[in-house]
Amino acid sequence: MRIRFVMLGKTRRAESRALFEDYIRRIGHYAEVEVSELRDSSAAALRKLKIEPGAAVVLLDAAGKQFSSQQFARWLGQLRDSGTREIAFLCGDAEGFPPELRTGAKHKVSLSTLTMPHEFARVVLAEQIYRAFAILAGHPYPK
Repeated sequence: MRIRFVMLGKTRRAESRALFEDYIRRIGHYAEVEVSELRDSSAAALRKLKIEPGAAVVLLDAAGKQFSSQQFARWLGQLRDSGTREIAFLCGDAEGFPPELRTGAKHKVSLSTLTMPHEFARVVLAEQIYRAFAILAGHPYPK
């Protein structure tokens, strides 16, 4: 399984980038990981984005479904066990997402009802994905 992070804009703060990269390395023990940072959401940039046709496309959205960590792990495990080869998480910038990306998302997930900076949301998402894989593997990290 491949976990793909598609992010609008770069993670500029060194502290946020370091945390994000740490969790990306950890996720790499459980799945292949790919990170794509798009400079902008122009039509040209979006055309370069190649997401596998059978991929589960997940949009981070304030109005999306909320999970507990256990529920998120079960959901991720169900996708993995049903043969999903790629999950693409779409992480917007401060402006959100262009309609072209919104319409292609099969799933919408909310990390919290709280508002948070998009760079922090990326770290939270990566940590929760790592936590989900640790839960599925029976690893003591989530406790």
